[in-house]
Amino acid sequence: MLGESKLIQAYRGQSPEAGRSSRLVRLARYACLAGLLMAVIPLVLAAPLPGVAAVNPVPDEHLNPEGGSGYTAKEAVHAKHFMLATANPLATEAGYEILRRGGSAVDAIIAAQMVLNLVEPQSSGIGGGAFLVYYDKRHKVLTTFDGRETAPAAATPQRFMKDGKLLPFRASVNSGLSVGVPGVLRALEMAHREYGKLPWADLFKPAIKLAEDGFHVSPRLHTMISKSNGLSSQKAASAYFLDASGRPWPVGHLLKNPALAQVFREIARHGADAFYTGDIARDIVAAVHGHSTPGDMTLADLANYRARQREPLCGRYHVYRICGMGPPSSGTLGVLELLGVLEYVPMSKFTPEGLKAVHYFSEAGSLAYADRDYYAADPDFIKMPTQALISPAYLKSRFSLINPDHAMGVAAPGDPVGKLALLGRDNAPEIPSTSHLVAVDASGDVVSMTTTIESEFGSKLFVRGFMLNNQLTDFSRDPVDKEGKLVANRVQPNKRPRSTMAPIIVFRDNKPYMALGSPGGSAIINFVAKTLVGVLDWKLDVQQAIALPNFGSRNRGVELEAGTPLVNLVKPLEAMGHRVRVQEFPSGVQAIVIDSSGLTGGADPRREGLAKGD
Repeated sequence: MLGESKLIQAYRGQSPEAGRSSRLVRLARYACLAGLLMAVIPLVLAAPLPGVAAVNPVPDEHLNPEGGSGYTAKEAVHAKHFMLATANPLATEAGYEILRRGGSAVDAIIAAQMVLNLVEPQSSGIGGGAFLVYYDKRHKVLTTFDGRETAPAAATPQRFMKDGKLLPFRASVNSGLSVGVPGVLRALEMAHREYGKLPWADLFKPAIKLAEDGFHVSPRLHTMISKSNGLSSQKAASAYFLDASGRPWPVGHLLKNPALAQVFREIARHGADAFYTGDIARDIVAAVHGHSTPGDMTLADLANYRARQREPLCGRYHVYRICGMGPPSSGTLGVLELLGVLEYVPMSKFTPEGLKAVHYFSEAGSLAYADRDYYAADPDFIKMPTQALISPAYLKSRFSLINPDHAMGVAAPGDPVGKLALLGRDNAPEIPSTSHLVAVDASGDVVSMTTTIESEFGSKLFVRGFMLNNQLTDFSRDPVDKEGKLVANRVQPNKRPRSTMAPIIVFRDNKPYMALGSPGGSAIINFVAKTLVGVLDWKLDVQQAIALPNFGSRNRGVELEAGTPLVNLVKPLEAMGHRVRVQEFPSGVQAIVIDSSGLTGGADPRREGLAKGD
């Protein structure tokens, strides 16, 4: 625990002993610089190997802006009573202290989310949205909270078009048009009212203190600032993230955010209403309207936002019941379809990272993503055939399309209820800048939450110390497809854009067995399903399953993680007819397994995450 506490102090910028602060701050900076080298060196070593020249490059520059597939191995963490895992050590520490004080799982998640807003602003925060899955052990109740952003009331299907043509994607993202009405605070407040134990205001104290005292810029935050396209053009964001010469703050720089501390104080004192009405709301609307490409969000849009409590979406895989967020997310649906097809495949007999495992997993993924592209949208606007898509008969029919020896190519969507002819295909990208948190408290309650502001640093609009999302680019920017059919996931007033976030809780013998999720944009389905296969089929411990090289298909060819043994499968896969890409795959899975031995947690080694418990 001593090394862990020093790591946390290095991030926080505090010294453990009086009189040694300056020396320890220097050491912390050296440690952070060492961390950056550890992140960079594997990337250099991961350059394409001889004989892999035929690999197709990634055509979309926005596929993986987070980059970086090199990482340092981590070990699983064990505990008896409670545990939390997040994408940053300081967020984990904040949630851990809440659990240690007797707080509930949702209390811990709230405290951790506020700290993530500060130390990982590129990924999530109060200017974005979230999906939360909660299991109440005492009452044996599973529920989900939908804090997805909504389109303003004035939005139209032609939102991202000008003179009948689509705006360039980057111009759509970095604009006031892309900002949806934030939802995460309303969802967390709703969950806290039902399942919180500690006072709401107490949950903001760790983030307030850290915002005022400062934290050291981590290697990942520095890298993300350096790579971001658009921060420097926004005055408020530039003043916070860049120095006077316009350069990103270096690793180890002590960064303070008093403006965000004040926002947190107001929310702590007055609840989420302080965000959705009053001065904070006026500043949000002013920022959206003040962009050179202005949006149309109003004070009424913010005041009228409501989080939704929804029934979870559940399905079977072997002896397990897998439950998570249903539509407007396609994440759990995609995971259930993918695993539902693999139900007919002897995955447990295949070698992890082997040719058969990658072939079948990728083909099942192609089938799942083919359906997702047509059917998934906000269920308050579109009647989705959700249960039909995960019915055993339908999934068996989809499995029958897989050839064990040859790739199917681009999979066609299925039509379980005769609706396909009415729908157009959605090609909206989802950018992989998100975060995932999991917690189990001393009472046995479980939370799995995925939270996001969409692409890295969202819309690049910075208001009172937090970023505003660009979530509306998760809608189909073109309301009709090439055949002239309406796309289910088109922009409409007050509608929630489709997501791929997949916060999931797995049950065995009617008891929670595993909680997990991941960032990663549209690749989230593959990241989560791979981890599940690793634990449930290959019997790996949760950390080993998370660390497995990422692979799969989003119905546009097989994707393999660079710098891993999977590159050896390029030629064999191509011989089977697969189109193959080798690319960086920066997942961010956090997971906890609950069994007779207690709690075992894992954090994705591709990011800065940490699992901790007692």
